[in-house]
Amino acid sequence: MEGRPGLIGQKLKHSLSEPLNRDCLVRALYNGRGDMVGIVDVGSKPILEREATATGFIRLSKEAIDSVINGNSPKGDVQGASTISAIQAVKETPRTLPHCHPIPIEGCNVEWGVLEGELHCTVTVRTHWTTGVEMEALCGVSAGLLCAWDMLKPIEKDENGQYPTVSIEGIRVLRKKKAHPQG
Repeated sequence: MEGRPGLIGQKLKHSLSEPLNRDCLVRALYNGRGDMVGIVDVGSKPILEREATATGFIRLSKEAIDSVINGNSPKGDVQGASTISAIQAVKETPRTLPHCHPIPIEGCNVEWGVLEGELHCTVTVRTHWTTGVEMEALCGVSAGLLCAWDMLKPIEKDENGQYPTVSIEGIRVLRKKKAHPQG
């Protein structure tokens, strides 16, 4: 993409096997035009009630779904462990997504449901703060579904150690709410 600033079309010079160095960090902090990139300043925004709900699902075999429902996965309670994973991800979102603000999470609900070969995860996050919580809800869903996949690997692997039918899909924000300031 000629003429566009930033890293589009450029080969990144960092490998995951190398430690992060100063040059890599400088490239991450600047946008290609020499402008420093940072998180949005929300200090002047009013503190409001905010809520976001996100959802997604993982496609699983009948055997894996049965083990979730019956609580007999080889690695333990899939819904219980995946709920903890989702809640932890909600609380740790700014550590994963560098442009997200640390937010005082006031509430987090994680719900699970099974529908025709799919294990659904829905996460609702609540706060009173200056910025929304949709990224926290999305991180919670993602981590919950990844934890479920990890716990069901012994059931889902084929004879070659692959996962030909398992997929995580449909991760999206269902709704977000922002209370209007009283005035």
